[in-house]
Amino acid sequence: MTSLDFSHDDLARAARYHRPRYIAFGAAIGLSAATYAFLAWSSPGRWLWRLVDGLGWAGAAAAWAALVVVIADLVQLPLAYWRGLARERAWGFSQQTARDWLADHSKGVAISVVLTAATWVGAVGLARRFPGWWPVPAAGALALGVLVVSFVAPVVLEPLFNRFEPLADGELAGELRALGDQAGVPVRDVLVADASRRTTKVNAYVSGLSGTRRVVLYDTLLAAAGKPEVKLIVAHELGHRRDRHVFKGTLLAMVGASVAVLVLWAILGTRVTSPRTLPLALLLFTGLELLGLAPAAALSRRWERAADRASLELTGDVGAFERAHIELARKNLSDLEPPRLAYLLLFSHPTPRERLALGRAWRSAA
Repeated sequence: MTSLDFSHDDLARAARYHRPRYIAFGAAIGLSAATYAFLAWSSPGRWLWRLVDGLGWAGAAAAWAALVVVIADLVQLPLAYWRGLARERAWGFSQQTARDWLADHSKGVAISVVLTAATWVGAVGLARRFPGWWPVPAAGALALGVLVVSFVAPVVLEPLFNRFEPLADGELAGELRALGDQAGVPVRDVLVADASRRTTKVNAYVSGLSGTRRVVLYDTLLAAAGKPEVKLIVAHELGHRRDRHVFKGTLLAMVGASVAVLVLWAILGTRVTSPRTLPLALLLFTGLELLGLAPAAALSRRWERAADRASLELTGDVGAFERAHIELARKNLSDLEPPRLAYLLLFSHPTPRERLALGRAWRSAA
């Protein structure tokens, strides 16, 4: 019975860790929305706009985007620090100093500034050039941008935060490549990220498209798990690759970006010709993001279940499956009994109990 896999103390400790995090997530969304509304409609917001007005439409769009992103981040910075460092250190997860955390956070803000500024300059420019039908090229351009970012992120963005090395264990690397051949998705490289510089949590993931596609293991995972569990987890990631989940997710993100442009056009119309409307656009996108949380989480959980079944099919090792998911839950302090709303909106993976039940059902059916 899955109820025997975790003690009452496990459940209580996980709840104490996660419940404030759910509240903090809601607070972060609320702060973002409030900041965008403040910048859009308040007198201080109008004063800040006048600081960049007069730079020409392109200069004003880029400068205003940078200003809005930085202000929104500064408003949330205390909460982000608490979520990302203070609480993680209190629970024994974070390995970072405040300086290290701020350096990483600043990199993230810089990336957001560049992407937001480029996107907004493009949107304003298209709206000014094609007032009657600007959403058509804007939707196409934004969808293309999503595709490009998904392609280049593993080789351009991810190395800004972690160093990646090929798996040093030649025997294990060979077994993992053989597993990839068995799955029908040959693995050229399995990379190891130096995640231990930041966290004690363990993880693995797939990212990239075509030539940038890769399987990445945290070094913390290799330190904590045995070979059967590592093979099981890599088999799970190979299941994602076999079913082309990264590609499908990118396509859905491209469609979502196009829909967001059309909604923006329906609400703001030609007002997008003014760079000043960026906070309104971001407020709208925040609302759309909230609407998309539940369906996106449900689809992700479906894909994770498919990858779990693939890991069992490829390895046939139910024992490793159980050990891996019990230890992952304990090492990462996964929420074992999340509130229903949190589960529906935020859980991209099934709960550990759901995953263990899937493994045992697979064994019974085999």
